Amino acid sequence: MKEASIYVGLINSLLKNAKSTIWSEFIYPCLGGISITTNNIPAPSDLGIIEKYIKSINSINNNEVHFPCLLQSKSYLKITDIPYIQPNGNKLTHENIVNSINHTSLFENISLASKPRVIKASSKSDMAIV
Repeated sequence: MKEASIYVGLINSLLKNAKSTIWSEFIYPCLGGISITTNNIPAPSDLGIIEKYIKSINSINNNEVHFPCLLQSKSYLKITDIPYIQPNGNKLTHENIVNSINHTSLFENISLASKPRVIKASSKSDMAIV
């Protein structure tokens, strides 16, 4: 994969010329696209430099280059012991949970990958698991 090392060198030259402290370490195909590992988390300006370079490569179709992005982690969260029947008499819904999450500072920078699933803990229980 000699071609990849050339790309890494050219990306690093562009980043250095822009006085960035970021440098690329590896470039490799990943999940139908490419992945570029760097020494640190790149700033939006660094991502712009990388995107501009990738789009300038003749063997790459510009229409297939969407935008560079940072990897995001996904975690699983299980919330237990929530009253299934709310004080107003209605059942707990995923909208109730989303509203609570959106109004809690603990979840300020978190976005949900899917809507929360609300299930009753057991048929005879008045508690829910989200």
